[in-house]
Amino acid sequence: MIKPGIPKGTRDFGPVVVRKRNYIFQTIRETFEVFGFQPLETPAMENLSTLTGKYGEEGDKLIFKILDNGEIFERAQQAKDSRELASLISEKALRYDLTIPFARYVVMNQHELALPFKRYQMQPVWRGDRPAKGRYREFYQCDADVVGSNSLLNEVELLLIYDTVFTKLGMQGYELRINNRKILAALAELVGKPELLTDITISIDKLDKIGMDGVKGELRDRGLSEADITIIENFLGIQGDNKSVLEQLRQLFAASETGKKGIEELDFVLHSGYTSFNTTPILDLTLARGLNYYTGLIVEVKAPASVKMGSIGGGGRYDDLTGLFGLPGISGVGISFGVDRIYDVLEELKLFPQTAQQSTRVLFLNLGEASARAAFGYMMQLRAQGIPAELFHESAKMDKQMKYADKRAIPFVIILGESELQEGLVSVKNLTTGKQEKIPADALVNYTF
Repeated sequence: MIKPGIPKGTRDFGPVVVRKRNYIFQTIRETFEVFGFQPLETPAMENLSTLTGKYGEEGDKLIFKILDNGEIFERAQQAKDSRELASLISEKALRYDLTIPFARYVVMNQHELALPFKRYQMQPVWRGDRPAKGRYREFYQCDADVVGSNSLLNEVELLLIYDTVFTKLGMQGYELRINNRKILAALAELVGKPELLTDITISIDKLDKIGMDGVKGELRDRGLSEADITIIENFLGIQGDNKSVLEQLRQLFAASETGKKGIEELDFVLHSGYTSFNTTPILDLTLARGLNYYTGLIVEVKAPASVKMGSIGGGGRYDDLTGLFGLPGISGVGISFGVDRIYDVLEELKLFPQTAQQSTRVLFLNLGEASARAAFGYMMQLRAQGIPAELFHESAKMDKQMKYADKRAIPFVIILGESELQEGLVSVKNLTTGKQEKIPADALVNYTF
């Protein structure tokens, strides 16, 4: 007998969990729609060539490849090394994120799209990561992107989407952190190594995980001198409120056009005057995001400090992502929600409302044939009103049926015994308060459940 199990880094979701997750999805989806974004879905698998080379060397290692059908063993024998082996036996892969498939979609459908194109996408992605708390191999992302517009108002609106969603979810204490890749590019120029921008950002992106000593060690391994590393360390040590940090950056990058442009963009997003945030974005110079395609604003959402979770969302501006697929010059900016981590945060902080955990609102007790027939008709009337209701599946002791309602967290039960049937009444019991009352059966559809 085979012992049942599932692959590491994946999970089953029972009814209660699914309902809680749907509460998160619904909150995010409603916000996307209110902000004018349109829904999109792409296939679970993409051509391997579509994905590779888009996420940096670290990301490429985590792509889940799919073995081709056919004579893969014969082809494998022709491989000279592991890289050639992968290309010979795998031409497809599970999507790593939703951004690259979105860029591919835009290029393939460029003549049908009205620019700027605002889309949202809520689908699972897969990464060959080491499973840990809040880190899974299969997980959902919820993305919102705008392509075909250079306006920084898009950045402001995307930050407002984060602000709106997390406010609706009741998540107090989360942090909305921002930086700009142009600032990091100016830093690479300052140390005289602009060609090492990606190496520098990949190392800085690990600061939370490996600390400053670890980052310095990586920078040495990547070919930077001690003088270069000192400049980077001093940069990462800049502190103060947003205005103070911007002023220090103006002094540091006074001779850098790239740096001045990045400062200007950050200043607009933080102080444009178009809106105010419930949670003010924090300018964080240690924020790097190691993906190669970001070119402007980068953003990351941190869970409240009381929860050891880390990032629960992120994104940024990419000026030429579609250029990877032969359509240069279309700028875009986008954000992503990490639903699985958001779920864990809400669960730990007990922020799920009771309504997010309920399905059936009303249970009709089954007290015999005559009771069940009458109850079935009333049940269908409630369902027609959009009230989730069900009839216990068989005639059984009342105690058994009440325990079922309690275990399912059903807040109301309706009793149709002999006396109720004779009098044309129904007994409604609120299991939350313990209150029970008789009402006319024809008034049931107007009862507040």
